[in-house]
Amino acid sequence: MTHEGTMKVKRTRKNTLIQEYKMFKMLLKESISDVQKCFRLVVNHLLALGKTFEREKLNVKFLNGINRN
Repeated sequence: MTHEGTMKVKRTRKNTLIQEYKMFKMLLKESISDVQKCFRLVVNHLLALGKTFEREKLNVKFLNGINRN
C-alpha cells in the first residue's frame, strides 16, 4: 500500500496521465524516436493503472500527434 499509494494518489496520477495523453503533440525539434518513447511511457503508465486502449486508437492518436514537416 505504501509503495503503490492510496486510491486518491492513484486517481490523481491517472487523471494527470490521461491529460498528458489527450494533449500529446510532437515538439518542433523532437525526433520521432523521442516522441515514440514519450508516448509509450504515458500509455504504459496508464495501462499499469488499469486504463485500456484499442490498438487502432493508439495508432491514430500517435500519428495525429506527430509533425509531418
